[in-house]
Amino acid sequence: MGTTALNASEWIWKDGEFIRWDDARVHILSTAVQFGSSIFEGVRAYETEDGPAIFRIDAHLRRFHDSARIYRMPLKWSVEELTEAAVEAIRRNGLSSCYIRPMSLWGYGSASMDPVDSSFETYVCTWAWGEYLGEGAMEKGVSACVSSWQRPHPNTFPSAAKAAGHYNNSQLIRMEALANGYDEGIALSPSGLVSEGSGQNLFLVRDGVVVTPHLDGTSLAGITRASVFDLCDDLGYQVREADVPRETLYTCDEMFFCGTATEVTPITSVDHIQIGEGTIGPITKAIQTRFLDTVHGRVEDTRGWLTPV
Repeated sequence: MGTTALNASEWIWKDGEFIRWDDARVHILSTAVQFGSSIFEGVRAYETEDGPAIFRIDAHLRRFHDSARIYRMPLKWSVEELTEAAVEAIRRNGLSSCYIRPMSLWGYGSASMDPVDSSFETYVCTWAWGEYLGEGAMEKGVSACVSSWQRPHPNTFPSAAKAAGHYNNSQLIRMEALANGYDEGIALSPSGLVSEGSGQNLFLVRDGVVVTPHLDGTSLAGITRASVFDLCDDLGYQVREADVPRETLYTCDEMFFCGTATEVTPITSVDHIQIGEGTIGPITKAIQTRFLDTVHGRVEDTRGWLTPV
């Protein structure tokens, strides 16, 4: 089972000022609580020889702004201002590595679906967080199952937006997987093709080629997913998007999840069918190593992915 408990920090940024962790509260009848009307991002900062560095915060905050636009939210804070807030939050909380959670939400005021009478609030939270899928998961790998819950059809929810309400579907997928003894679930799209994990993208390796499902309107365009494409180019691996039928999960040579929380975590079995040798595969290992060397500043940051704290 993964690491789920929150490790409270001391300070949270709220709309231009810092408040105490325990003072970051919303009313029970806030629009966000009633209807799930909030957007968020998940970003990681990693320890390097020169201190903490945030991985690809510009791309995350661009997506944060995209989510606000899709949901007609009046987000007034720029990418630069939110980056500065994240940097200062890490400093104030004395964190050498951490998870960063920018959030915007509709607060108290409206009793209807239209949030016009509600306040609109933006936060940046930071806390220490280890391996999402459990200690040692990135080394040993995890088990997965194909979920009985599918991803929503395109044009029902905007999957390009990272909004809280969407994650009720993700909770069902993950809770079902854990209840049935697996570490994580894999969702199919309404077409029956593979979409993604409950909160992460996935890649397969077959005959040396790295493959990931198309962005078909049922999955999130992950920042780590995009990074894997670049890392594969660096390592000389062929990588492509494709339609991924369910049975491909059982016949590939290697498989891994990727995401900000999940990082690069190998999948060693699906529905109790062993993947490859049942351990982290050589291509997955190479990508994972390159990823960790990049985020920890052990290789040159040629793409400007790291923002020093």
